[in-house]
Amino acid sequence: MNYIEEYYNNRDEDARLTSRHGRVEFITTVKYIRECLALAGGDKVLEVGAGTGRYSIKLAREGCAVTAVELVPRNIDVLKSKLDGTETLEVYQGNALDLSAFPDESFDVTLLLGPMYHLYTFGDKKLALSEALRVTKKGGYVLVAYCMNEPTIIQYCFMGGGLGDVIDKDLLTEDWHCKSEPKEVFELVRTEDIAELDAAVGAERIKLVATDGAAHYLKELLDKMDEATFEKWVEYHLATCERQDLIGASNHTLDILRKNK
Repeated sequence: MNYIEEYYNNRDEDARLTSRHGRVEFITTVKYIRECLALAGGDKVLEVGAGTGRYSIKLAREGCAVTAVELVPRNIDVLKSKLDGTETLEVYQGNALDLSAFPDESFDVTLLLGPMYHLYTFGDKKLALSEALRVTKKGGYVLVAYCMNEPTIIQYCFMGGGLGDVIDKDLLTEDWHCKSEPKEVFELVRTEDIAELDAAVGAERIKLVATDGAAHYLKELLDKMDEATFEKWVEYHLATCERQDLIGASNHTLDILRKNK
């Protein structure tokens, strides 16, 4: 069993996006998926790294023809357990680095909402993104999620008291970029790292979005909000999530790419 399987076998991944603060990321991501589907003019969706199916199932129940690929068997079992048989949704166990099961230009929108969290070399990230672009139709969209470096420094190292641990493990560069490796589970990036990867595959960026913004910094406050106040928070967040001066401070970002015709 690898580090990723061990992590997800011991985590309630299905609950991550259902907390009040987690819903900010989910609401934001769904908004941009819907926009891209409308622009692409189709409903065929591939989600690579589908986890327990939070996005795939919602999109399938909204009428999309969804193909879900997931690495971890336990996540696949949870995903399948939630299906009621009415969804147009196919589920495969697979790897973001090899989408050879799917022909070129098969999907209107391809989602990579988890794989980049767990790929630790530039070569692997480039391969995963290249595969996603390959299977996407010309004029279609690829949406890629990333975990960002600075929130980890602020929240884990300073707010959470983990600074000594990361120093002892030599997990910081001189300019405070986290050194990620498989046993740490998550790969952490900065906006310039994402831009470098996009340039390497020749992808056209449409938008880079802060999917949760300040939600994780304020999670206790958000989780205690009444629903009316929370709706106002989401309204504020959606009004500011494309501001590039705020992107790097978000725990998660969404890179929206278009495959040129």
